[in-house]
Amino acid sequence: MPPERRSRTRPDRRTGVRLDRKSQMKPDRRAGAGPGGPPRKAAPSSQRKPPARPSTAAAAIAVAAEEERRLRQRNRQTLEKDKSAVERYLEELVFGDFEEDEDALLRRLQGRRVQVQEDSGDSEVEDGAKDNFLFQKKPVWVDEDDEDDEMVDMKNNRFRKDMMKNASESKLSKDRLQKRLKEEFQHAMGGIPAWAETNKRKTSSDDESEEDEDDLLQRTGNFISTSTSLPKGILKMKNCQHANAERPTAARISSVQFHPRAQVVMVASLDNAISLFQVDGKTNPKIQSIYLEKFPIYKACFSANGEEVLATSVHSKVLYVYDMLAGKLIPVHQVRGLKEKIVRSFEVSPDGSFLLINGVAGYIHLLSVKTKELIGSMKINGRVAASTFSSDSKKIYASSGDGEVYVWDVNSRKCLNRFVDEGSLYGLSIATSRNGQYVACGSNCGVVNIYNQDSCLQETNPKPIKAVMNLVTGVTSLTFNPTTEILAIASEEMKEAVRLVHLPSCTVFSNFPVVKKKTISLVHTMDFSPRSGYFALGNEKGKALLYRST
Repeated sequence: MPPERRSRTRPDRRTGVRLDRKSQMKPDRRAGAGPGGPPRKAAPSSQRKPPARPSTAAAAIAVAAEEERRLRQRNRQTLEKDKSAVERYLEELVFGDFEEDEDALLRRLQGRRVQVQEDSGDSEVEDGAKDNFLFQKKPVWVDEDDEDDEMVDMKNNRFRKDMMKNASESKLSKDRLQKRLKEEFQHAMGGIPAWAETNKRKTSSDDESEEDEDDLLQRTGNFISTSTSLPKGILKMKNCQHANAERPTAARISSVQFHPRAQVVMVASLDNAISLFQVDGKTNPKIQSIYLEKFPIYKACFSANGEEVLATSVHSKVLYVYDMLAGKLIPVHQVRGLKEKIVRSFEVSPDGSFLLINGVAGYIHLLSVKTKELIGSMKINGRVAASTFSSDSKKIYASSGDGEVYVWDVNSRKCLNRFVDEGSLYGLSIATSRNGQYVACGSNCGVVNIYNQDSCLQETNPKPIKAVMNLVTGVTSLTFNPTTEILAIASEEMKEAVRLVHLPSCTVFSNFPVVKKKTISLVHTMDFSPRSGYFALGNEKGKALLYRST
C-alpha cells in the first residue's frame, strides 16, 4: 500500500473519528488525481511528509471546522449587505450576533428579558426599530368591576347637571365626563387655546420670539407707531345675534362686560337682574341669571380674575358681591369709614387689588377688593365726574365737573399732577389704554381729547394728540379695545351717537355704526371682548347689541 493511502486511513482506524466528505476529499486532491483524470506525479522523497499521528488527525479536524466557520461567516456577511436595518436588528435580537459562539446564543435565548444596547452610530431606522420592540410590562389581570366603580353622578350635582344632553346620562364614566368637560371648555373658549396645544413643539425660532416678547413687555413706550393688522378707513364687522336674546327685557341695559378669561358676556339692567351668556355669535345661550330684589342695577362689573361679580344700585349704599365659584350672593351693607349714603359708580383695578368708589363732594374712596375695607380717601375740587386706574394699577385718573383732570398715586394717595382738559367745560368720562400709552377724556360738548400718558404725568398743560369731534352731545362712555387699536366713544343723549376711532391715526371708521332699517337707540354702556373680536353695546331698549370683526 502506498504511503499516501496509509497516512490517510490510519487516523480513522485508531481514533475512531469519521471525517466529513470535504475533509476526506482534501487529501485525495493533494496526493492523487481528480476523478477520471490521469494520476499525478508523486512528490520527491525529500518533500514527502511523514505519516500522520493521532494528534495530527485532531488538528486536521480543527482546521476543517475553522475553515467551515470562516466560510459561513463570509456567506453571512455577503447576505447582510442585502438586508434592511430592521431585518438585521430583528435577527440580532432573536439569534444574537453571528460572531458570538453557540454558548453565548444559548445564554441569550434563556434570558427572560432582552436588553438592547443603544449604539451612537446606529441609523435612524434602527433606532426606530429599537423603540418599537423594547420590552413592555403588561398588567397581570384587569378587573372588570372597575368600570362600575368609576361612574359619576350627573343628575344630583348642580354643576354637572347642566352638562347632561339627555335623561339617559344620569351617570357617566370618568372618561366620558373628562371628554365632556373638554368639550364644554373648548366651546366656551371658542376652540383650543394655544397654551393647551400639547402636540405643538417649540423650535429655536419660537424661543427667540418669546425672548423678544419678554424684552418688549419689560419696557413701555410708543410701540404702536403704525397699525399693520388693523387698517384705517373701513372696519370689517358683522352684526350678530343679540347677546341677551335668550333673556329679553324692556328695561335699560346699565352694564355690559365680557369675562376677562372666558368667552362669556354679562348683561345687567334696571330690572334687578344680572345675566351671563355664552358668546358664540349665533344663539348666545344663557348660562345663568341672578335676580336682586328691589335692587335696580346701576353698574355691574367682573373682578380682575373673573371669579366674582360686583354690583351697585341706583338708590342704595349696599354693594353686592356674587361668588361665581361657590354660587353665593354676599351683600356688603356697610364699609367701615365710608360715609356715603349712596354707592353707584366704581372701578376695579386691573391687578384686582383695589376698588375705587366715586363719592359726593369731590371724594374718591379706595377700598381693598379682598377685605372690602376702606384704605383711604382722596378729594378733588368740584364734583367727581369719572375716574379710572392706569394699566399698572399704580395711578388714578379722575375727571372733575370743572373740566380738570387729577392724577393720584395709589400707594401714597398724593396728587402727582393736575391739568385742564383742553376745551372742556364739564368732564363726563375718562379712560386709559391697556398698553399704558393713551388717556382719553370726554366732555359735555362732544369732544374727546386723546393724550399721551407721559405728558399727563410730566406737563402742567399737556396738549392732546388728537381732538375727536364726531359727536355733538356729551360723551358718556369711553373704552379702549385690548390691543389699543380702537377707541369706542358714545353718548347716551342721542340715537346712533357711537363711533369707533382708529389708533394711532385717530381717525373715525366711516362704516360704523352700520344702520339697516333700524336705528341704534341710546347707548349707555359698551365693551370689547379680550379675544375673538366681539364688541357689545347696551341700549335703553333692553338689547345688548353684538358685533364681531371679520
